[in-house]
Amino acid sequence: MANALDAQAAHKPFIALPAIGADGWLPSGPSVLHRPSPNHDARPNAEDPYLLVIHNISLPPGVFQGNCIIDFFQNCLDINADPWFENIRNIHVSAHFLIRRDGTIIQFVPTVLRAWHAGVSVFEGRECCNDFSIGIELEGTDTVPYTNAQYARLAQLADAIRARHPIRSVQGHQHIAPGRKTDPGEAFDWARFWGKQ
Repeated sequence: MANALDAQAAHKPFIALPAIGADGWLPSGPSVLHRPSPNHDARPNAEDPYLLVIHNISLPPGVFQGNCIIDFFQNCLDINADPWFENIRNIHVSAHFLIRRDGTIIQFVPTVLRAWHAGVSVFEGRECCNDFSIGIELEGTDTVPYTNAQYARLAQLADAIRARHPIRSVQGHQHIAPGRKTDPGEAFDWARFWGKQ
């Protein structure tokens, strides 16, 4: 599947993303979808985020299809659809963005609000990274290579976020929650990511 998606991305380059609006939403389009999540709240003192956090997610783990991630972030996941989902019963989380394997971007929370993605975390001695960060989920796992489409879209999205907010650092979830989180994992090519910035 990854090879097919990579070939598709190579033949159909993504157009540049529009600017993120004053409301914190990336305008929707053919490959940018809005799926609002109720799992958010206001940032303390309306702080402008300066940290970008990269995560991964797949539901069930290792499955890269369907709408389970969307349903999870919208609190409507059918817990009975897979035995593993018992592990996330009654958990309410979100991220600002999800980049699917084909490069489609799904936005759940406007960037001006606080999504619930980082959990217990610390960056440069400051705790509660949700207060001052934007979270991007990549559909994937720690060990399965991410697709060319995902790297291309992540670069575009990071640029769009930087144009709207004073981002001064990009970290993996594993870096701000060491010992608790491992994503985006060994499969994420940081050198490749930085080479596109």
